[in-house]
Amino acid sequence: MSSSPPTSSARWWGLFLIALAQFMVIMDASIIGVALPQMQVDLGFTPHDLSWVFNAYVIALGGLLLLGGRLSDLFGPRRMFATGWVILAIGSLVAGLAGNVPVELLGRVLQGAGSALIAPAALTLLMMLFGANPKELTKAMAFYGAAAPAGGTAGVFLGGVITEFASWPWVFLINVPIAVLVLLVMWKALPGGKLGARGSVDVIGALTVTVGLAALVYGIVRAEVAGWASPETWIAIGLGVILLVLFVIIQRVKREPLMRLSIFRSPNLGAANLAQVLLGGAWVPMWFFLNLYLQQVLGFSAFPAGAALLPMTILIMLGMIVLAPRIIAAVGPKVPIVLGLVILAVGLGWMAFIRPDGNYWVDAFGPSLIVAFGQALAFIPSLQVAISAAPPEEGGLASGIVNTSYQVGSAIGLAVVSAVAAGFGAGQLGDTEALTQGYSAAFIAAGIIALAGAILVPMFFRTKRPTRALPVS
Repeated sequence: MSSSPPTSSARWWGLFLIALAQFMVIMDASIIGVALPQMQVDLGFTPHDLSWVFNAYVIALGGLLLLGGRLSDLFGPRRMFATGWVILAIGSLVAGLAGNVPVELLGRVLQGAGSALIAPAALTLLMMLFGANPKELTKAMAFYGAAAPAGGTAGVFLGGVITEFASWPWVFLINVPIAVLVLLVMWKALPGGKLGARGSVDVIGALTVTVGLAALVYGIVRAEVAGWASPETWIAIGLGVILLVLFVIIQRVKREPLMRLSIFRSPNLGAANLAQVLLGGAWVPMWFFLNLYLQQVLGFSAFPAGAALLPMTILIMLGMIVLAPRIIAAVGPKVPIVLGLVILAVGLGWMAFIRPDGNYWVDAFGPSLIVAFGQALAFIPSLQVAISAAPPEEGGLASGIVNTSYQVGSAIGLAVVSAVAAGFGAGQLGDTEALTQGYSAAFIAAGIIALAGAILVPMFFRTKRPTRALPVS
């Protein structure tokens, strides 16, 4: 691996840019939530199609992350990091200036594509900056991991502020000056060079996995409207499954695949990615429906709803930065991953006791802290194992896989849990009894996902500690 290492102080500025990238990737998924009603009026979305403002971004992001990781390995992570920010800025301009539904969705797809280049390159750059020092690496991973929940909460909070005091296009346009700033300062703070990987780009594999994920998520989301007995639902789901199976076959037979399947022979790589899938599948639906409960049942406006999530965000950031590294150092990654998933499931079970006439301090505050603590324990060790288990020259691929795991888990988890919530009354706006029942069912479903992770992940763990990145003492 060749690189131009920045100075010691510049490395920590590099970490700031990497954490900012993670912050923005997650924020762009959540910032549109409060703005959706006004976008529906201005652009002419139907109630069902409105969900695709979220789905278009997440599917493009999740479907193209493997391609982003491969491009990072082939052409250098700093170059792909910069390219991703350019595409994100262009997509943000298109989405912010859109005057109709197709252009808006095009902008969101471009945003997702840009983020799919940024995310794996950012993780690879982090390994290049800090991988030689295990103590610093664990700290850097903690800061990087903490940027995700901060971005999710900031998206809700900023989306409400921007929509209320400016206008909805600025939830997208705010990305443009940030992207320009990053592009101006990144060259001195981030290392250049390539990782030593050679070969071509598997375009067919990238298209197959992206369209397959899109069809699968479309089928699950569409089931809320068309019904689970509808041929449309099962044709879409079946097409998605077929394309994803075809993707695996292509990766097995192609000489230079997008994702070398044998990479999963690396110790614990599969277990760590399974943990990330189920963490995303439990956490994102929790965050989504807790926000809806605060606004649609308890009557919070956008600003108080965002503020109500701040204690959860602060705890998860402290847990990732301060607590998780010490637990990893003491017992290795397996125990905190499993324990975190169990605690997440317990918190979601408590959250399911929400009441239509409840209040924030009784119904939401306590369980939100429990789920935040569980997520903080499980996220950092699973992320570190997923990255450190792969060979250095495939750091971009490993980064792409773990980001894909979390984003795909989030998209499918949200689609499944949303279908469960709708089946228990979550679509009956104005009826707080029905909404509460639906949201309670959503929290139970998310808790089952977390509990499944606590049961399944230990079955695939083969060692107690990550292969390269040892934790702090």
